Amino acid sequence: MEFVIGSTNHAKVSAVRKVLQLHVPKFQLHAEKVPSGVNDQPFGDEETRRGAINRAKNAAGKVGGAVGIGLEGGVRMLEGQMYVCNWGALVLPDQTVFTAGGAQIPLPNEIAMELKLGKELSEAVDIYFTDRDIRHSGGAMGMFTAHAVDRDALFEHVMQLLIGQLKYANQK
Repeated sequence: MEFVIGSTNHAKVSAVRKVLQLHVPKFQLHAEKVPSGVNDQPFGDEETRRGAINRAKNAAGKVGGAVGIGLEGGVRMLEGQMYVCNWGALVLPDQTVFTAGGAQIPLPNEIAMELKLGKELSEAVDIYFTDRDIRHSGGAMGMFTAHAVDRDALFEHVMQLLIGQLKYANQK
């Protein structure tokens, strides 16, 4: 079975590969940078989910007959507190779409203020921790959980939810 993930981000590609190795006996995985069709910093579950779906559809279009995978990170507001949110989508060649959301944790107010001023989460987190390219390692989730849950583990969970839905649909 052939899969295309709509990202070249190491954490996302690694998460997808790990889950596919567990659930799909023979697979090929391609990583393609594709547009999400949403803002660079998605706000809200709806925009973040739409970005994941768009990435999955755009990825599927790169290789004929392949399953497209999109993973998107964003932020959302809940009772005045900003949270990290994550969504994934899997698009089959017949255009059937599966979606799943991931874990959410609150962000410090200093980060939320920077995002409201137009910064992306990865940029604000890099400044907050005086580090570089956190998005390609543990991500905001990893940093704010003391690496108890890194970005790749978060996306592995989302991917498990997606592949589980696909397996369930194939049982019917």
